[in-house]
Amino acid sequence: MRVGFPLLTLLLTLSACTGDPAPNPPTLTDAPSHIRANRAVPEWAKGAVIYEVNIRQYTPEGTLNAFAEHLPRLADLGVDILWLMPIYPISEAKRKGTLGSYYAVSDFEAVNPEFGTKEDFGKLVERAHELGMKVILDFVPNHTGWDHKWLTENKDYYTQDADGNVVDPQDPETGESYGWTDVADLNYDNPEMRRALTDNLLYWIENYDIDGYRMDIAFGAPDDYWAEATKELRELKPDIFLLAESEEKTHRNENYFAANYGWSFHHLMNAVAKGDTTAAAIRDWHAQNVRDYDRGFHMQFITNHDENSWNGTVAERMGENARPMAVLSFTLEGMPLIYSGQEAGLNKRLKFFEKDEIAFSDTSQYGFYRTLAKLKEDNAALHNGSYGGEAVFHSNLGNDPETSIAYSRTQGGQSVLVLLNFGDELANFRLPADSQLVGEWLDVFAGARRTLAGGQSVQVSGHGYVVLSSQLQAR
Repeated sequence: MRVGFPLLTLLLTLSACTGDPAPNPPTLTDAPSHIRANRAVPEWAKGAVIYEVNIRQYTPEGTLNAFAEHLPRLADLGVDILWLMPIYPISEAKRKGTLGSYYAVSDFEAVNPEFGTKEDFGKLVERAHELGMKVILDFVPNHTGWDHKWLTENKDYYTQDADGNVVDPQDPETGESYGWTDVADLNYDNPEMRRALTDNLLYWIENYDIDGYRMDIAFGAPDDYWAEATKELRELKPDIFLLAESEEKTHRNENYFAANYGWSFHHLMNAVAKGDTTAAAIRDWHAQNVRDYDRGFHMQFITNHDENSWNGTVAERMGENARPMAVLSFTLEGMPLIYSGQEAGLNKRLKFFEKDEIAFSDTSQYGFYRTLAKLKEDNAALHNGSYGGEAVFHSNLGNDPETSIAYSRTQGGQSVLVLLNFGDELANFRLPADSQLVGEWLDVFAGARRTLAGGQSVQVSGHGYVVLSSQLQAR
């Protein structure tokens, strides 16, 4: 049953699922990969989907215990990693709004009492592990809130101006404040501060068996710190997963982090969705990305807490192309992110410093994301980093490169073919007679076998998508 999916017009030959001749799957070969095996990428994360949890807004209670009630649903959705936005106490000094920013931390080794207790957090981690999910914490190594104890006990842990006043974070290129006036900038020239920060990171692994970290403003810390800190973290937990909020090439290429942010690709998706640039720019971005990185992978996203609150909802930024862009984020190289409420059609900008509850009454998106997550897990071609296949773009299918794009990925004998149309008009993809794409596929969203033949056309409706898998049985 295909409830809520775009109408896809496919000029394909449909073979019955029973009593049909022996299957003839496509014979694509693995593309040479530029990604080397990376010790920073744990094996368990190879097919993982990550989910960002906004505890404050997730439930009426806004607590860890209330959120825990959603764990079975998220496991069923296909979530592998729960990224919890900062759970630490929030500073009251210079607080923004009524409740303040999660990222203005007053104590890195405590739990925000508004969310619950350390015991509640421990139970949440245990339950997530029982359901087969990993838990990573959002950590803030760039700054603290203004009532953190370090400000009175260790002022030299902070960046100071010529008069000895602690300052909020400054843009190194301009020397101007970022405007984050509710936080104080940490000083990485101080070795004692570095030691204290790393001890905070070790604390949650040693005491609560968390599985990793998302490092906020990772570009704000120097590379030599990440070389030291990530080495210690892996010595304590060898299969730890570390995600950097950055696009610094060294963060992946030097094995510090398994993944970093796909910011540039996110901005490109917004531009393509609006028609401000062409679909062919996706292929160009990919070519540059191959040159820039040789380890790990990006976290790809159509929304997250920053994008939603400050830049607009998915509907505002991507309009009718929201679903094709979600398919792109799940099927091009990288680990896909689902933000809190994204699977429930989140249609408002969540207030950042106030209570603003997410509604989970809309279930129309659930099957869509569950299908994508399951394909990500089951088909090795879509696995992350060196575990998956590199995208091959098919520019010889006769489709309009201004508004549509086709690519495939192959790994270990498994393949995926993706056809995306970002334009208003029908897109026509015509296979050459000698195309490697010919053969039998599973149309993932239709749940039926499709046969592609040379010279045949596949038509995709405006703002539509077709995802075909070489796995001929739906799982």
